[in-house]
Amino acid sequence: MLGMCKVRPIKGGVELRDGLAIAEPAPDEIRIKVTAAGICGTDLHIYYWVPWAAQRIPIPQTLGHEIAGIVEAVGEAASGVSVGDLVSLESHIFCGKCHQCLTGKAHLCADLHYPGIDRPGGFAEYVTVPARIAWVHRMPVPIEVAAMFEPFGIAIQAAFEGCGVAGQDVLITGCGPIGLMAVAAARALGAARVIATDVKPARLAAASKFGADRVIDVLKEDPVAIAMDMTGRKGVDVAMEFSGQEKALSQALDALTRGGDLRLIGAPDAAVNLDLNRVILKGINVQGIHGRKIFHSWEHASRLVYGGKVDLRPLVSHVLPLREGLKSFELIESGEAVKVIIRPN
Repeated sequence: MLGMCKVRPIKGGVELRDGLAIAEPAPDEIRIKVTAAGICGTDLHIYYWVPWAAQRIPIPQTLGHEIAGIVEAVGEAASGVSVGDLVSLESHIFCGKCHQCLTGKAHLCADLHYPGIDRPGGFAEYVTVPARIAWVHRMPVPIEVAAMFEPFGIAIQAAFEGCGVAGQDVLITGCGPIGLMAVAAARALGAARVIATDVKPARLAAASKFGADRVIDVLKEDPVAIAMDMTGRKGVDVAMEFSGQEKALSQALDALTRGGDLRLIGAPDAAVNLDLNRVILKGINVQGIHGRKIFHSWEHASRLVYGGKVDLRPLVSHVLPLREGLKSFELIESGEAVKVIIRPN
């Protein structure tokens, strides 16, 4: 089982462990046999043992929150899920009782918990979770794609915020897996133009394949000048920031039209500066995106995937067995990987 190493909680402090007990589901839980699990930027932050991870995560801990699998056992009080169902898991374990949960904002629950952070996650052969976070697939879907529904939902949520993306000029800064999913979502949902930036050639090439009208290596070209030129000096209507880099945030703000939407998705490792004078004087609408609306975003994601409007399979650069899970982090670190899927079985 891939879990945090108890004696070395630093970069590389991840090891493969055997023989951990398989948890029985509580009355409101299910146990699934994991078929696929995706490596996320959050997992990489944990691998680097950034401050928030060191302060929050109990160790040893089994990582992984982008999870798909087959339901193997169902607690006596669980509903809506049956043994044999193929499910993807929502990574936000919500309480269902707080103000946010009761007003349609369960993804912002006041008492959120997460597999792979607060409790054992999906880089394992089995995982036990509350039944309420399971999304049962109504149509056949490749298991690697099922494991990517959780991050794809973030891209969908980002696309539907504010003025949406239909008919809009959209800038996407940071073409990691979710940024690339946002490129695909924006294209499928009718964006007028999609501009994507990054520093890694493999990611920029993937952005082109997913439908970006223009890809920009920010080490070689000025994204603000290009965005202005492409929009007739108006600026983009929507900027989605996925990189978590302060410079990218500043470029996104400069490239926005007056009254445009700035949607913040990428989490910085530390505090960054945001020039509020520019935000105020340009009338920018700033929206933080945390997770997916449960299960609003999942429904829209399903329609795009089931209907063939978005194919997430080209995003997968590597599929590795669990025994080679540590290699996943090395591939991502080196820039060789775009999206890594772990197959426990």
